Amino acid sequence: MPPKSSLVQLTPLENAQLSTSRPSRFDFDLGDGLLLAVEAHAPGVFRLRCGDPALLNDEKASPRMRALAEMLLARQEAVGEATVAPRAGGWRIEQGDVTLDLQTAPLRITLSRGGHAVLSSAGSNAFAHQALGSPEDAFWTASFALKAGERIYGLGETPGDLNRRGEAVVSDDPAHRALPLAWSPRGWGVYANTLHRVEHDPGVAPASSTYLLTIADPVLDLFLFAGEPGEILNQYTALTGRAGQPVLWAMGAWLQQAQGETPEQTAALVERLRTEQIPLDVVSLALPAAWGFQSDKSALEWDAQRFPDPKQMLALFQKHHVHVSASCLPAVIQGSILFEELEDRGWLLAKDEGGAQVFDGCAATGGRAYGLLDLTHRDAYNLWVDRHRQLMEDGLGAPACSTQIDIPDGVSARSGESGAALRTQYPFLARRALFDAVAGHKVPPEGVIPSTDLFPAAQRLPWQTGPQVPNTWDGLEYSLRTSLSIGASGVPVQTHHIGSATASREGMDAELYVRWLAMGVFSANFSFQGVDDLMPWAFGAQTLGHARTWMNWRYRLIPYVLGAIEDAARTGLPVQRSMAMSFPNDPDAHAWDLQYLLGPALLVAPITKPGSEAKVYLPKGEAWWDLNTGHRYEGGTVWTLTCSPEQYPVFGREGHMLCLGPLAQHAGEFNSARILDEVWMFGMPMHNPVVMRNKIRVMQMQGSSYIKGLEGLRILPSEGLEVKRRGAEVRISHAR
Repeated sequence: MPPKSSLVQLTPLENAQLSTSRPSRFDFDLGDGLLLAVEAHAPGVFRLRCGDPALLNDEKASPRMRALAEMLLARQEAVGEATVAPRAGGWRIEQGDVTLDLQTAPLRITLSRGGHAVLSSAGSNAFAHQALGSPEDAFWTASFALKAGERIYGLGETPGDLNRRGEAVVSDDPAHRALPLAWSPRGWGVYANTLHRVEHDPGVAPASSTYLLTIADPVLDLFLFAGEPGEILNQYTALTGRAGQPVLWAMGAWLQQAQGETPEQTAALVERLRTEQIPLDVVSLALPAAWGFQSDKSALEWDAQRFPDPKQMLALFQKHHVHVSASCLPAVIQGSILFEELEDRGWLLAKDEGGAQVFDGCAATGGRAYGLLDLTHRDAYNLWVDRHRQLMEDGLGAPACSTQIDIPDGVSARSGESGAALRTQYPFLARRALFDAVAGHKVPPEGVIPSTDLFPAAQRLPWQTGPQVPNTWDGLEYSLRTSLSIGASGVPVQTHHIGSATASREGMDAELYVRWLAMGVFSANFSFQGVDDLMPWAFGAQTLGHARTWMNWRYRLIPYVLGAIEDAARTGLPVQRSMAMSFPNDPDAHAWDLQYLLGPALLVAPITKPGSEAKVYLPKGEAWWDLNTGHRYEGGTVWTLTCSPEQYPVFGREGHMLCLGPLAQHAGEFNSARILDEVWMFGMPMHNPVVMRNKIRVMQMQGSSYIKGLEGLRILPSEGLEVKRRGAEVRISHAR
């Protein structure tokens, strides 16, 4: 892509003349052989596509182009309807209370909701393009005006400020950890729908008031969203794909095997956790990859040196009611007979000048150089799926795979992809193939694929693994910020490591360990690190007791967190939701960017500094119930709380319910048809509770809530509520 200094050579888009009109699509002739198609794609969503008319004809798309489109969009067709009418200097497209105004000479847009403009073009080159000889070299720019102080969220993972304004992001650079959605609490969202490179420049220059998108694609394809952040994520994930459903055991605690340990040593650690009454459900085996292709045939085999009898190893953990996750890589070791065979077949990613691309050795391959299986090739993809389906049948719980490799520009796939498109596409294909193997023919698809990779539509494929961070207070904060930042782009789950086995452990003490564990408990999930000085007993009997308390909380929270993940599959909202996402109309809340909502009902204010004091901001317009004391607080207030090691700043949101499960040492002890034990009320329930696999229905009637499906459960009403039970029905009303 040309450097930004050459953008002065761009040709701005000028006049737009309406050529055809349909209920959901309006085509405008821009001259110079360019067509602008505007779709009312869904309520509150407009799609703008610009380019050669032949490239905008979906009916004539090739099978390859349709396959690429399906990687990005789960819903191709527009489901909205709109009207178009001329107005001074352009056109107005109206879809309910959301309008898109097109102004010409030059082309500019204004997106409005309820009569208020939420997003407008910036400058005289608001939309511009440059063709550099061939369609593959074309690129586009789109510029949008930013208000003073306006915050921008999304765009992927960051350990820093969740507000991405002033931070450049390049979509295909693995170091940037990019995701494609950006939004503002002001009420707009932008998604560039492409596998090619996108440069996001959200006001990077000092005092810049422009969000500049530079897109290297023959077609400009933008989705514009109008609404609050929750509405934007709902429409974005309906468009690009919803989260898959995790299995119940994945909601329990995980244990990361220490480097160099044998399965027998790890099983002994699991047995001690059981003895110490620390619940556990999953063991993640350490790198290198637990299996790979045989040297002379395309069959997978376990690492014989580490796992001489894989079935016996899996049975060893199953005896302790523990599932096994292990890493893999679609790699073929250089110099093997299979490498030469697949190179001849064209089943490996290849250099443009010929021959398979050889990548330097990595942790997954034990340092050995390798080639990558070309997963764009249908037969190679199906091979990778089928071989892992057999492993699942043998008792493997979850294959893990991280393939966000910086593939050089001079490398191509059999399908023709190279450069940015291949770097973006490859991790998606690798993870989707494994999910296909894990989910099999389950309806709905169910399973987890732990991975650190980020790519467009990553939210479809759980389970996102958090970064390795220092064993310090800053490391705790780093892990939390990355979770909240990817959640802003619709990724529902990030699991946190409780410390890092690969970093110096000097900074980890009992206080930090307990606070880190408590944050993990009130998150989507977490993983213990299987080294002695990062286990709960390493810090003394008192810390071990606190760890038991928090682990009991974790397992009782499983129904609630499962429900929050089900929310993600329905609405696109992540489990950990930032303050800007949850309270867009409370600007004071946005500055408290380490606080978050866990699901819809719990506000968590993590302790990220030494000491027992914690400052908490309770958002305005709501009332909040302290889970530690039962006190009720009005929102719009700041409180300083004192929290002992067995306390944590967590508040129930009035009008919601917290559904808790029973105490357990592993998820296998749950009755999967009925995993509720207790319901806590925070005032009069206003919404359906968040709970999985035991649906309970809330009906409002005459100032009371009638709830069915709670028979046999303990119900803890909040102050001022009266609870009466009659069979399977419970009535909650204001006390008289």
